[in-house]
Amino acid sequence: MIRFALLIIFSGPLLSMGQTYTKGYFRNPLNIPMQLVGNFGELRTNHWHMGLDIRTQQRENLPVYAAAAGYISRVKIEPGGFGRAIYIAHPNGFTTLYAHLNAFTPALDSWIKQQQYQLESWAVDLELPQQLFPVTKGQFIAYSGNTGGSAGPHVHFEIRDTETGKCVNPLLFGFPVPDAVAPSVTRLAMYDRNRSTYLQQPQLLALKKSGNQYSLAQSGLIRTGSNRVSFALSSVDRFSGSSNPNGIMSASVSLDGKTISGFYHDNLGYEETRYMNAQVDYRYYATKKAYLQHISPLPGDQGGAYRYEGDGVVELNDTEIHDIRIEVRDANGNLSLVTFKIQYDPGIKYAPSQANGNKWAPGLLNIFEEESFEAFSTPYSLYDTAMVSYSASGAATGGALTPVHHFMSSSIPVHDEITVRLKPQLAPTDPDKVIIKNVSGTRTVVQKAVMTKGWASAKFRQFGTYQAFADLQPPTINAPATNLSRSTRIVFTPRDNFNTIKSFRAELNGKWLRFTNDKGRSWIYYFDEHFPRGTHELKVVVEDVAGNVTTRTWTVTR
Repeated sequence: MIRFALLIIFSGPLLSMGQTYTKGYFRNPLNIPMQLVGNFGELRTNHWHMGLDIRTQQRENLPVYAAAAGYISRVKIEPGGFGRAIYIAHPNGFTTLYAHLNAFTPALDSWIKQQQYQLESWAVDLELPQQLFPVTKGQFIAYSGNTGGSAGPHVHFEIRDTETGKCVNPLLFGFPVPDAVAPSVTRLAMYDRNRSTYLQQPQLLALKKSGNQYSLAQSGLIRTGSNRVSFALSSVDRFSGSSNPNGIMSASVSLDGKTISGFYHDNLGYEETRYMNAQVDYRYYATKKAYLQHISPLPGDQGGAYRYEGDGVVELNDTEIHDIRIEVRDANGNLSLVTFKIQYDPGIKYAPSQANGNKWAPGLLNIFEEESFEAFSTPYSLYDTAMVSYSASGAATGGALTPVHHFMSSSIPVHDEITVRLKPQLAPTDPDKVIIKNVSGTRTVVQKAVMTKGWASAKFRQFGTYQAFADLQPPTINAPATNLSRSTRIVFTPRDNFNTIKSFRAELNGKWLRFTNDKGRSWIYYFDEHFPRGTHELKVVVEDVAGNVTTRTWTVTR
């Protein structure tokens, strides 16, 4: 059964011009030519890329320099994400960020280490007072690396508005990246916006190219049976002398010379970056592994990338022939044009979509209830209307408390969390050790469940399959060598049956010992003054998501 309640009306911003920024204030943070392997607004898994990825010639430990005068205002260290990162606040109202670093300057590193021991945590997010580490433009601040969520050596560089925290496209500040190449458009698609984009296949329109202008390959006129349409495109940008495909800055659509809608990657906030999943045809990417970027927003898109009038959809209010103009730009202003004519023909009838049955929609509190499975959305969970599908398979065996519940397609993105409730067929012996495993395509998420009146519940940000388990198996820990006299480090790689290590703590003679955890794979300690020569007690405590704890103690000699 499905119910709807609390309709939220979404409305969007009017079209507006972007801000201009002073050029030359910031310098290249490296002393090598500025070559990019990633730019602002590129499409990444569940997010837009929010800065520049600067090549480091496939090397690590290149000196990194302050892009302008200011002070180090924040330092963040985490297993994934930015890895080791420095934030510098500047007097012009912007903050620069330098990420995936291997090491900081000795003075900064010493201060951070002191804070980590006080907090007893390697992962830290520290705010620094203005007077502690002032910097001048071009001052050495760190060494480049490959830490955190990095797949290769580079420096991730951002410019943020200090007050709002929004990221601004760094290429708008005039960095020395030659770009005389207009974006290329490889696909164009049209959608009937009288129905959900999730309830149809895109109508692909073949293009032909002449210079930086594109037209329809077979005819200059599209006849459509829909009086409300939108367009999406596949497009990449390249810099002069580079074959690396990058993201485009903007795309807009005009009807008879009037701009209807467009997206603009000039400034974006991290709180809205997941709306990238609304900008792309998520279902198309799931099957074709190619991006189509919507030029008009989806109904549930509440991000800041779009500027539009009305709801951003192209309306054809008569049967006359109209002009469509699609502009695609990069940050340097290079322009590619797609132009053609369009006509609404009510005599064209589309085959009915598989749209009968229960649906979940944006702007609603959606509820789905079955005998042993329930799901609840918030008004902000979906970007467009999707068909509800549900089935159950398998049995509660081998530690499983429920069958596998299949709910909705993994090709439908989720923005705000959905709550999933499962009713175990077998009563768990320890209700506090129940977890729910969610599989969506290639991504698996395991959450600790809350047991309430015989139901296990948890929150997820993806559809797919859900199954509850009694996780009574604690993690395992490898044993170190007992004689460490010739070692330079200790490495622990805990294992868990659900691959969910929640916490790791090491102590030497009862005092916390700093183990690094880059990329979340292994915990590594490099010998320093906190581990003197002699015989010691080394204790390690590891906990998984279910709350199972393993404690091991060794007598070791260094």
